[in-house]
Amino acid sequence: MKLATYKDGSRDGQLVVVSRDLSMAHYATGIATRLQQVLDDWNFLSPQLQDLYETLNQGKARHAFAFDPKMCMAPLPRAYQWADGSAYINHVELVRAARNAEVPATYYTDPLMYQGGSDDFIGPMDDVVCASEAHGIDFEAEIAVITGDVPMSSTPEQALEGIRLVMIANDVSLRNLIPAELGKGFGFFQSKPATAFSPVAVTLDELGSAWDQGRVNLTLQSTWNGRKVGMCEAGPEMTFHFGQLIAHMCKTRNVRAGSIVGSGTVSNKGTEENGRKTWPKGYSCIAEKRAIETILDGQPSTEFMKYGDTIRIEMKGLDGQSLCGAIDQTIAAPASAEA
Repeated sequence: MKLATYKDGSRDGQLVVVSRDLSMAHYATGIATRLQQVLDDWNFLSPQLQDLYETLNQGKARHAFAFDPKMCMAPLPRAYQWADGSAYINHVELVRAARNAEVPATYYTDPLMYQGGSDDFIGPMDDVVCASEAHGIDFEAEIAVITGDVPMSSTPEQALEGIRLVMIANDVSLRNLIPAELGKGFGFFQSKPATAFSPVAVTLDELGSAWDQGRVNLTLQSTWNGRKVGMCEAGPEMTFHFGQLIAHMCKTRNVRAGSIVGSGTVSNKGTEENGRKTWPKGYSCIAEKRAIETILDGQPSTEFMKYGDTIRIEMKGLDGQSLCGAIDQTIAAPASAEA
């Protein structure tokens, strides 16, 4: 099943069911008007949405209309919780190696995670509005899941049962603000502006065999200013799967329906080629590209994003079709700065 939220002038939008090929949609009004309602009463409402989804795919839904991703908010426009992990240890290794810092041993056994703002997500085709180019604007291509209720002290295996939907994310970072914030010893805040999510969130059955015990064995594509810069494999090198990330969250507290959990930047290891390290899969954030340049050449040469830059993030399913639709955004200055 594939679900999206259409803009209607309100904060939470209108829930729609989207066909498997992302060509058609149907308002879910007779079942639920908001995705949060469905997450709160999943066992009762999701079968009804599944029936509508099957009818839509069969071409028999009476009030279907052409699906337009430009109309989409984030599938869950605001959430009770947005917790982003760093599940790909290769990303951590690269960034720390670039500044000659060792990776603490605990990073390999205990996930890194921060809690971001969840009151103001942006849609997949909305501009990424940033106060200043000097902040070091960066995209981060990730996978995210939306949960139902997960009780405190759940095991990773139990936590997997709480996953309801999968989507992709652009977890925007302001890299030049991060060092000072981390230097305070209290974590990210201003350096993490609003996150964007794919037009559509999908149930696990839509992934087929690509869903592998908390990992998504598909390629995450990143295209910056029309140039493909990342074709990263999301599954094999995910150090901590989603069950482990959620179990980390609920070690000392309950995780409630409507929580979103991110994977962190999808990252793949490099290979040796003619005595020089290369990264044939590319990168899912500019910070990683700059780290690679520093390791190879002693300093970074790639600049962060500028106003007018574009970023497109997409994941295709085993059938070659777009799984969740694409995040396709432009970096923009605040309206007051443009005036």
